[in-house]
Amino acid sequence: MATKDKALTTLSDNLLLKRLEQGDEASFEALFHRHYDRVYGLLFRLLGNRDEAEELLQEVFLKLYRHAFGKRPFGSTQPPNLSGWLYRVATNEGYNAIRGRQRQWQRNLLLVPDPAGAPGAEVAVERKERETAVRAALSTLPPHQAQLLLLRQMDVSYAELAEACDIAPGSVGTLLRRAAAAFREAYQREIGN
Repeated sequence: MATKDKALTTLSDNLLLKRLEQGDEASFEALFHRHYDRVYGLLFRLLGNRDEAEELLQEVFLKLYRHAFGKRPFGSTQPPNLSGWLYRVATNEGYNAIRGRQRQWQRNLLLVPDPAGAPGAEVAVERKERETAVRAALSTLPPHQAQLLLLRQMDVSYAELAEACDIAPGSVGTLLRRAAAAFREAYQREIGN
């Protein structure tokens, strides 16, 4: 079994996807373990909640599994960019969760207790407000800009960003600068400056 697992780790994503589409469950497991850290990191940075990130991570990989056996499996004349596909699905899932949070927050606005009475609450409230402003600013950006910023913050190289986001390698720096400028503007609007 260990030899089979070792062999799976050396296969490309495209070969693992083909094997998955043919019903090889071990290929799915290999893809899951290969991409788990990056997808989880993206979701955690977007959401700021470990449990929610883990839950959405499961949704992302469930979509991968369903897609492999769906009406339009990945097999095509051009190989898919699996990491880019996973990041797009994760980003979309994260944005949906943020929008759901915002709706819930608006409904419960009057029900939230005043945290001012708790010790050290002022520092915690300020930190939470900054985190909320960052997430709100990210949610106003086009998904590709937020994805670029989050992945770069995770120390993904320019070459990996180009592949994951399906952009020309020479454009990564320019697109990152534009995304950072858009983020700064959105953040300033969020904090009221």
